[in-house]
Amino acid sequence: MRPHLILLILTFTTISIYSQTTNSQIKNYLDSLNKSDFSGTILVAHNDTIIAQKAYGLSSIEYDVKNKIDTKFNIASITKMFTAVAALQLYEQGKIDLNTPIGKYLPDYPNEIVRNSVTVHQLLTHTSGLNNFYVTDLDKIKNTDYKEISDFIPLFSNDTLLSKPGTKYDYSGSGFVVLGLIIEKVSGENYYDYIRKHILKPSHMESTSEIQVDSIVKNKASGYTSQFGQNKNLKKNEYYLTKASPAGFYYSTVEDLFKFSKALRNHKLLTKETTDLMLEPKVKGYNTHLGYGIDIDNRYNQTIIGHSGGWYGIHCELMDFMNDHYTVVILSNIDDGGKTGASKVADFFKNLLAGKELKNN
Repeated sequence: MRPHLILLILTFTTISIYSQTTNSQIKNYLDSLNKSDFSGTILVAHNDTIIAQKAYGLSSIEYDVKNKIDTKFNIASITKMFTAVAALQLYEQGKIDLNTPIGKYLPDYPNEIVRNSVTVHQLLTHTSGLNNFYVTDLDKIKNTDYKEISDFIPLFSNDTLLSKPGTKYDYSGSGFVVLGLIIEKVSGENYYDYIRKHILKPSHMESTSEIQVDSIVKNKASGYTSQFGQNKNLKKNEYYLTKASPAGFYYSTVEDLFKFSKALRNHKLLTKETTDLMLEPKVKGYNTHLGYGIDIDNRYNQTIIGHSGGWYGIHCELMDFMNDHYTVVILSNIDDGGKTGASKVADFFKNLLAGKELKNN
C-alpha cells in the first residue's frame, strides 16, 4: 500500500476515533445533568447532524410543567443575529451602504448627531455610541406598549451618546432597534414580516416568532430570575420583558436555532462573500471580537462563532465550533451568576471542544 494512502487512512481513523470519544463524553455529560443543575434544553450537532438533544427542569414551576425538547424559550440577544443577517441581505441587494450615515435612510430620525454621523457598520459593531435602552431605561419601559419598531425609539432617541461614533465599543440594543427601522424603510416591509419571510422561512424555523408579553402561547417556557445568581428565591421575569425588537426577545427552540446556524454557515441566507464579511472580526468587545452582529471568539484553541442571550430569567447560547464542526445550542429559562446553570453547561462544551486554557489574545 502506498505511504500517502496509509497516512490518509490513519488520519481518517484518528478523526473517527476522536469524534466517537467526544460524542460519548457529550452524551454522558448530558445524561449526568439533572433539573437542579440546569433548566432548559440542549442540542448538540456534529457535521450538521444532531447527535444529542435533551430537556431538563420545568417550563412552569408554579404548575409543575416540564420542559420539552420543542419548548419555546425567550432567546434575548440571539435575536440580534436575525437583524444583522437582514441588514446584510439588503446590503447585498445594494439597498444599504454600510459606511453611509443613516440619515440617508432615516431622514426624519429625531437625533441629528446620530442621523448625520452614525453608519450601519457602526450599528452592527456596537460602535455607534448609542446606549442599551433595555438597561438604562428599564424603569421607563411599559411592557405591553410596544407593537411596532418605531414605538421603541422615544425610549432613547434623545439620550446623549456614550462616545463619538466609531471610536468605542459599547454594547447597544438601541443601535439594533435603529437597524430595524432601516430594514423597514429600505425593504418596504414591516420588520417582523421581513424576518419571517427572509430569515425564518428559508431556514425552516417554524417555531420561532415575536410574542407579546401577555400572550398565551402553547409550549412556551416562563422565565424565572435569580437576579443573576444573587437570590435563592426565583421570581417571574415578565416585568423585564417587552415584545421582541430587533435587539432581542424573539422566542425559539433549540432545533430552530440549529437550523438557523446551518442556513447561515451554508450560505442559504447570504452569499459566501457576505457571510465571510459578517464573520470577519471587526472590533474587540468586552470579551470576544465581533463581526457584524455575531461574536467571533478566538480565545480558545479553535474559533467559536455565535451569540449569547442573557437577561432576567434568560440565558441562551448558540455556539459553532468552526474547526471540529460542532454546533451547541443551550436555552435556559433561569438566569445565573456565571458559574451555574447555562454558564456551567456552556463552559463544559468550550473546555471539551475548544481546549481548557484560554489563549492570550
